Amino acid sequence: MSSFLVKRVLALIPVLLTVSAVVFMIIHFIPGDPAAAMLGSQANEEQLAQMREKMGLNEPLFIQFTLWLSNLLQGDLGSSLVSDQTVLSLIANRLPVTLNLIIYSMTISILIAIPLGVISAVKHNTGLDFASMIIALIGISIPNFWAALLLIMVFALNLGMFPATGYIPVSESLILNIKHLTLPAFSLGFIQAGIITRMTRSSMLDVLRQDYIRTVKAKGASPFTLVFKHALKNAMIPIITIIGINFGLLLGGTIVVESIFSINGIGQLMIQSVLNRDYPVIQGIILVIAAIYVFITLFVDILYTYFDPKIKYSKG
Repeated sequence: MSSFLVKRVLALIPVLLTVSAVVFMIIHFIPGDPAAAMLGSQANEEQLAQMREKMGLNEPLFIQFTLWLSNLLQGDLGSSLVSDQTVLSLIANRLPVTLNLIIYSMTISILIAIPLGVISAVKHNTGLDFASMIIALIGISIPNFWAALLLIMVFALNLGMFPATGYIPVSESLILNIKHLTLPAFSLGFIQAGIITRMTRSSMLDVLRQDYIRTVKAKGASPFTLVFKHALKNAMIPIITIIGINFGLLLGGTIVVESIFSINGIGQLMIQSVLNRDYPVIQGIILVIAAIYVFITLFVDILYTYFDPKIKYSKG
């Protein structure tokens, strides 16, 4: 296991270097002059020259990338062209907010979806199965923004059960944190719950048709033991895969929900940076999200060994 971890961590290095190169090139191949886009049409040549110097655009592209990568390896993502704050500090202030929202949303989705998927598989081709699939289909079909507006109208404006906007950190109040994030978490969670429900059902049906399940059942195992000890654990590989993928996708997919609920997370920072053409911040956000996504895939690979002991990582 330890050798596997070392190999996987070492394998992340070229992946992250490739990601950093792609992020750098995407920003620098955007049509137009970044300095002119930043300053607007009223800027004179002297101001444009100063901005190009500040952004390092006067150097050859290879030199720009080398300097950027060198700074990156030292933990320096540059400074915002708008606020002069370091990109790292801006991201560090906003990222925990988004992670808090995503973790809450994924927790809700998993707690709803896995039991629903299990019930649907166990009660295959019954009314419960059809009802579960209808619920999952509705969840997948509801756009985040529409779910957010509907939840605000019902639970914030009409019933007054939850606040419509804002964010309270866990460090200030856990209860208020949960209250402020409940509506945005459910807004994000509907689609995730639908996807996980369908995947759980499909995976459970495959496992329940296996010969060893029939053998365990013939030996007199209780339905609970059969489903949760033998079937669900062996069905978890595709489920945790889709959970890992969705968690990574949500890192870049909270923009609309954060805007609707006025949550100052990484999505809001990305919107502000794009509108202000703050290229260093945009680069930093994309790079950090990509890096987190890569590490999530590593974590998912590690989880495979728990849910399926047949997977061996000692060699190759």
